[in-house]
Amino acid sequence: MVDPYSHGLVSADGRSVLVRVSLTGDPMTSGDRAQPVLDAPAAVRVAHPEVRIDEFGDASVNHCFDQTIGRDFMRAEWTAVPLALGILLVAFGAFLAAVLPVGLALTSFLAANGILALVTHRMPLDESASSVMLLVELAVGVDYRMFYLRREREERTRGRDPETALRIASATSGRSVLVSGLTVVVATSGMYLSGMLLFEGFATAAILVVLVAVLGSVTVLPALLSMLGDRVELGRIPGLARMRRTREDGSRAWASVLGRVLRRPAVSASVAVAFLLALAAPAVGIHTERLGFDQLLPADASIMQSYDRITQTFPGGPSPADVVVQAPDVQSPEVTAAVAAFRAGAVASSGVREPIIVTPHPGVGVIEISVPLVGSGSDASSVRALDTLGNEVVPAAFRGVPGVHVYVGGQLAFSEDFNAELHHSIVPVIVFVLVLAFVLMLLAFRSVTIAAVSVMLNVLSMAAGFGVMVAVFQHGWGAGLVGSRGVGAIESWVPLFTFVILFGLSMDYHVFVVSRIREAHDRGMATREAVAHGVRVSAGVVTSAAVIMVAVFAVFATLSMTTFKQLGVGLAVAILLDAIIVRGVLLPSVLTVLGDRTWWLPGWLSFLGDRTPSAPAPAPEPSTLGAAHHD
Repeated sequence: MVDPYSHGLVSADGRSVLVRVSLTGDPMTSGDRAQPVLDAPAAVRVAHPEVRIDEFGDASVNHCFDQTIGRDFMRAEWTAVPLALGILLVAFGAFLAAVLPVGLALTSFLAANGILALVTHRMPLDESASSVMLLVELAVGVDYRMFYLRREREERTRGRDPETALRIASATSGRSVLVSGLTVVVATSGMYLSGMLLFEGFATAAILVVLVAVLGSVTVLPALLSMLGDRVELGRIPGLARMRRTREDGSRAWASVLGRVLRRPAVSASVAVAFLLALAAPAVGIHTERLGFDQLLPADASIMQSYDRITQTFPGGPSPADVVVQAPDVQSPEVTAAVAAFRAGAVASSGVREPIIVTPHPGVGVIEISVPLVGSGSDASSVRALDTLGNEVVPAAFRGVPGVHVYVGGQLAFSEDFNAELHHSIVPVIVFVLVLAFVLMLLAFRSVTIAAVSVMLNVLSMAAGFGVMVAVFQHGWGAGLVGSRGVGAIESWVPLFTFVILFGLSMDYHVFVVSRIREAHDRGMATREAVAHGVRVSAGVVTSAAVIMVAVFAVFATLSMTTFKQLGVGLAVAILLDAIIVRGVLLPSVLTVLGDRTWWLPGWLSFLGDRTPSAPAPAPEPSTLGAAHHD
């Protein structure tokens, strides 16, 4: 602990003092050991109610983060799961059919969490990894089961016997689940190229939960459906069941929309592209940074109120820059003179505030220098001060001193280094994801056009989602609608994470819709009719899947931390636009304009084959639903 009176840590008005306390041990686990530091001020407040005591520091903030993330995670779990269940109940009109996808998703999440726990023994992960797993599992896991179950029910309604219906569902929706899951794995594996532990943990968590979800969807779910048969319709709700039956041949609403879209496909495509580009425009000016504590936590949190009072009284006090000097003999005349020169140079630079506190540790050959910076600690003036400190003051003071190594650290230095490393890695990750996704779609659909259109449409919907996220959180437009405020920046890791997750999730709908279009075309339909048929018959399940994803992501947009809000808004908006504008308007209009060029495959790629396996032709429609359902 530093004596505030002997180190000049007394406010200008003489009414406040700043007491610096350092915890021993690993800084990464300081939040777990912060309780005694929090209890001490609380006890003093009780004993001396006339004295106001504010406490703030890395350990207490980490402790607050851990508690906030834990509460947010529990709130997301208890809100998102009932939401998904309710949406599935409307989609299937039967209780057991709705419970089955959610129940399997939760068991997959638990299984993936168990595997992740083993992984953590060899690889340290961020505490948000479990939240990422829940986010991805509720998004893709429920969708995969719903796609499969919906196709099996559709075939039963068409008069297929149970075995044939399951076989067709496996050959169509099961194949789509495999392709979609592989796309998500490929997209998220791009995060390994970042070389950053945070993204490696996110990638590991996402890949594990997707692989478990895919495995369960193509093994456990078919086995359960084979055992249950038509009893999967147990607990049918008459009104909802009738609504679902009217949609078996496709959504009437979407049929009406498609009719208008396909009458003038070029105009429809142009309008849709213009709309998405307008939403994406704010993303051009995106500014990313490692958000500070005051930007991440709600302004009304007690710890943030303490932070505001401390920074107003002692600017730069709570989170100064840390300069660490390592030398064989920290008490030698050369090192002492260099430290004095550093102090003088730092003050002369006009980028730091007093007091500069020098704490020698002779036993370990280290000198720790605490340097308060001008500005807020994260703004442009603080960044310039840190740059001057590291690139000018430190070299000038310690140049020529033998055996000395100097390191500049602290919250701002960490943020700047993190951003620099992220900027170097983002391009390779994006290129990797785009190229691998193109190759995967080419192999899945044997069409260069389909692969290229898939990649371009995904990029367009993601750009629109980024634009809305920047408008809300960077510029503050409508931020109050999600209980937030404009913080002037996007959390530095959010764009890359959002990109890879969105690219994988968007393929859920794309693979499913294009698969239905391809099936129809392989049965002899012209491209225009195949597009209309594929979009129409898949509209119901795609809409239900999109509603589930948007609902799950919207829950994250209501959580406490700004990071979760940014993720929730960006993902929810992009998925909503993807399901409605891209899959409902842009995809069918573009494929209709392209016509037979949609299926183009160059001769030198003929070894891939020119057709995908098609489902058996649909059975004649039964006069009633009694052949498939037993009341």
